[in-house]
Amino acid sequence: MKTAVVAGGGIIGTWHALELRRAGFTVDHLEAERGPTGASVRNFGLVWVSGRRSGQELDVAQRARRRWEEVGAQVPGIGFRPNGSITVAVSDEERTVMEAFARHPDAGPRGITFLAPAEVRAANSAVQGAITGGLHCREDAVVEPRRALGALRDHLSAQPDYRFHPGTRVVDHDDHALIDVTGRRWEGDLVVIATGAAFDSLPGTAHVAARLRRVRLQMLETEPFSHTLATSLADADTLRYYPAYEVAPLEALGPQSPMAAAHHLQLLLVQRPDGGLTIGDTHAYEEPFDFALSEDPTHELLARAERILGTPPPPVSRRWEGVYAQCTDGGVCAREELSPGVWMVTGPGGRGMTCAPAIAADTLRAAGVPA
Repeated sequence: MKTAVVAGGGIIGTWHALELRRAGFTVDHLEAERGPTGASVRNFGLVWVSGRRSGQELDVAQRARRRWEEVGAQVPGIGFRPNGSITVAVSDEERTVMEAFARHPDAGPRGITFLAPAEVRAANSAVQGAITGGLHCREDAVVEPRRALGALRDHLSAQPDYRFHPGTRVVDHDDHALIDVTGRRWEGDLVVIATGAAFDSLPGTAHVAARLRRVRLQMLETEPFSHTLATSLADADTLRYYPAYEVAPLEALGPQSPMAAAHHLQLLLVQRPDGGLTIGDTHAYEEPFDFALSEDPTHELLARAERILGTPPPPVSRRWEGVYAQCTDGGVCAREELSPGVWMVTGPGGRGMTCAPAIAADTLRAAGVPA
C-alpha cells in the first residue's frame, strides 16, 4: 500500500488526509498542537459558492460543495446544512446593485435570484428589519467549524491505516519526508504540508511565502437567538469583498462608512445548532497585527445585524480573532512541490472552508494520483 504524510490538522490538511485515504494510501496525519486551534475552527463554517470568481475559483467551489454534501451524508457530525444564503439590501441603492447582478449571466451558475422584501421574509422569517430586497443563493451551505475536524478525524480513524499524531511539530523536509522537532523522520510516497498561516516556518519555502500574506479577522458569537434563521445572512458590503460581484455596478453603492472602510468590514451571520449567532467579520492586512480586539467594529456589526433582523441580537457570549493565509496573486491557493514527493498547499484565504475538498482533490491530481 502507498504511504502518505500530511502535516497540518486544519481543514486543508484534514481534507488531504481524507482524499489520500480514499485513494488507497496509508496516512500519518501530523498536527503541531494538541488539537487544531487556528483559522479552521475560527470561522463561520460557510460553504460559500455565491461570492466566488467566475472561472477556476467557481469551479473549485462548486466541486467542493458537492463533495461536502456527499461526505456530510456519511459523516453527520460535520453538521452540513444546505441552507442557502440571502444577501440583504437595506437601501434603494443596494437594491439597484443587487437587481443588476441578478440579471447578469454570472448569477445563473451560482443559483442566485433577486427577492423582493416580502419574498425575503418568506424565505427567512427572522428577517424583520426595514429591508429593500436581497440576493438569494440556493447553492450556499454551512458546516460546523468546531465539530467538522473532529468528526472527519473520527471517520478516518474508523478505517484502517489512518493515524493522527497531535503535538508533532514539523521543522524541515527532505525528499518524500518530513522531519519533526524531535528529529524523527516521517517518510511517505506523497507528503503534503498544509500548515496554514505558518507558511514561512520551514526552510526552502521563501518562494511560496512571496505569494502569500496573513490576514487577521475579528468575530463574535451570541447566546441563543429566539428565532430560527432559515438561511445564512450577509449585507451589501459583501458585494465589495467577494469577486463574483465585480460585474455589478458597485459604484452605485457609494462609499463605505468610515468604520467599515477602516476595518474592511462586512456582515456575515450564521446560526449555530444551539441557536447562537456567529457574526463577523473584519480584515486587517498589515503585520504586525494588533494583539487586542477592537470594540468599535463589534458595535457596528451588531448594529447591522439588528437592522436586518429588526430586533437586537442576543448578548455576546464570546469574541475572538483569527489569522489565515491568503494568496496575493488571485490564485485559489498556493500549491508547490518543494522537493520530490513533498507538496506545500496553503493560502486559500477566506475560501478555505468552502474549497478544501476540491483543493485536496486537485493536489492529488497534480501529484499524479489516479482519480
